[in-house]
Amino acid sequence: MIKSRFFILLFLSTMTIMAAQKPIDYPVYDGKDLGLTYTTQLSTIKIWSPTARKVVLRFYKKPLPTPNNTDLIQTTDMVKANNGTWIYAAKGNRKGQYYTLQVTTNDDITHNEVPDIYAKAVGTNGIRAQIVDLSKTNPVNWEKDESPILKQKTDAIIYELHVRDASISLNSGMKNKGKFIALTEKNTSYKDGARNVSTGLRHLKELGITHVQLLPIYDYYTVDESKIGSPTYKKYNWGYDPLNYNAPEGSYSTNPADGATRIKELKKLIQTFHENGIRVVMDVVYNHTMFGEESYFNQIVPHYYHRFTTDNKWSNGSGCGNETASQQPMMRKFMLESLKHWVEEYHIDGFRFDLMALHDIETMNIISKELHTLKPSIILLGEGWTGGDTPLEESKKAAKKYVYQLDKIAAFSDDIRDAIKGSVFDSKDKGFVSGKTGMEESIKFGIVAATQHDGVDYNKVNYSKERWAAQPFQSINYAECHDNHTLWDRLTNSNGDDNEQTRIKMFLLAQTIVLTAQGIPFLHAGGDFLRTKQGVENSYNSSDSINELDWSRKAKYSAVHNAVRNLIILRKTHPVFRLNSTELIQKNLTFIEPKTIKNTGEKHIDNVVIYTLNGQSVNDTWKRVLVIYNGNKADIELQIPEGQWKLAFKDHNFIENAVKMPSNTLKVEGISAVILAEY
Repeated sequence: MIKSRFFILLFLSTMTIMAAQKPIDYPVYDGKDLGLTYTTQLSTIKIWSPTARKVVLRFYKKPLPTPNNTDLIQTTDMVKANNGTWIYAAKGNRKGQYYTLQVTTNDDITHNEVPDIYAKAVGTNGIRAQIVDLSKTNPVNWEKDESPILKQKTDAIIYELHVRDASISLNSGMKNKGKFIALTEKNTSYKDGARNVSTGLRHLKELGITHVQLLPIYDYYTVDESKIGSPTYKKYNWGYDPLNYNAPEGSYSTNPADGATRIKELKKLIQTFHENGIRVVMDVVYNHTMFGEESYFNQIVPHYYHRFTTDNKWSNGSGCGNETASQQPMMRKFMLESLKHWVEEYHIDGFRFDLMALHDIETMNIISKELHTLKPSIILLGEGWTGGDTPLEESKKAAKKYVYQLDKIAAFSDDIRDAIKGSVFDSKDKGFVSGKTGMEESIKFGIVAATQHDGVDYNKVNYSKERWAAQPFQSINYAECHDNHTLWDRLTNSNGDDNEQTRIKMFLLAQTIVLTAQGIPFLHAGGDFLRTKQGVENSYNSSDSINELDWSRKAKYSAVHNAVRNLIILRKTHPVFRLNSTELIQKNLTFIEPKTIKNTGEKHIDNVVIYTLNGQSVNDTWKRVLVIYNGNKADIELQIPEGQWKLAFKDHNFIENAVKMPSNTLKVEGISAVILAEY
């Protein structure tokens, strides 16, 4: 980075900055051909740069600079075209060559050589774009690839996974450790004595999830791809530092120098997941770029793609030094065309938007409309918050509180997350499962998927005082994700005085709430075997030893894994836990006052949530269901509604040959959940 250039450019182009915030000042290009258009006879490159006075295009043989540019093939000026575009058609078959752009703006500042921001393939470290024939990057039978069926969005069970974490451990049983294709390896396992414990793809199938959400797989900055494989190079990152949005990350490829290899290996991963009944959600970070002044966007069109404060400073709503301007027509166009590329070229099944509240509602709804037209079963979800202050008007933010205004887009529910385990901003804080009272209404709010329900006292909900989801599929229920402590580490922090077995009960109660609540459940990779990051809270740049999935824990905590697996089976077997409309929830879910009749007669009891579900409404084999969560350490004896109840699910197992309950009282063990049903 040439950090001093920021101050020079800021001084020289104040008027440019101001103009860039007014979309009307720049011509908008509506064509669909920005970037590279390849044929064996001609490679046409078109960019949008209305502030450019001159654009130099260079072709190279190598992905990285060589001494004295000995690999330079050609230097040429691009030709100015319509509506702010520049174009050059390179004759002959340029397949495999790399190229860069260098823009000189109207204020006579010549910027760095950068790739085309629309580049779909890049070489090592993403500093040069590459010309590839996308039709030659398809794995065998790619044309027959189909996404697994998803009848309704509430059928989804999402499992968040980092590509490298999944396979890098010595005990993963996978050969291509840290690579896309590690997750295409079948029947991998960890040897635990005489027992083979499934890992990788085999584990995902065994667990029964419907979607894998991959942490960023586009090309990001902080891992030096030229050093991957060196025993002394230990750099790690989650990938929330975007560089090239339309090209796969090189460190996950067996050959980072070759853009075509990156593409083919990622396609093979997606194809394999699809063949095994798993859809793929991609984590995308359009809200900021790795750099501000030196970002590829800013080198092409200075101060257009980002937001600025009223005093002309870079806005930092992402907390990462800058934020992009989704309301600008050409940024909106870039986001939309980028997302469509991932769906059309890679068959991606969904997107998770990082810091979605930095994007405006209009842009997100345009995106949703077009993506749902392209793939009706696509899942769109995002973080309904920002990482800091933003100039974007409050009412225009795609924030959690405005999710009801979004078209078929979901948001993460921090309401249920922190109600379950305590605030993420205080690692010692407790939640419903770990002994904190007063969380019942927040848990109930999560159970109805943040929709409107007469059984919830919204004044007592921890964060949201009114519904924010219009429909249940708009609420993503979770207790842990890549951010903050893993749930197991969190319970160790908040409840370190409790023994391990007690904390396991807390952990499983949390998973039970997530997997039986209405909405869409979201699980963190390795959570089903008590994943730990050795107490590290945000491990985005920690070592493999902190981040890797330690598959020996699956052997050690097999009972926990089996319990989570059974909860997934429960949810998939009984549609009453997957009601797909607010109306169905309002009509068929009823909360019941938790009362104990032990010793002193009827008496309200805290830290207990009870509700019934009408299974007949969705043709469930369980005609009526009673769900009880006990967040107390003590066993309780509860009064239950009259009915032909049978004990259906207890200790995370289905009860075979259950008999009718003998009375209208039920003993529920401390820190546990019980489900009764009328068959």
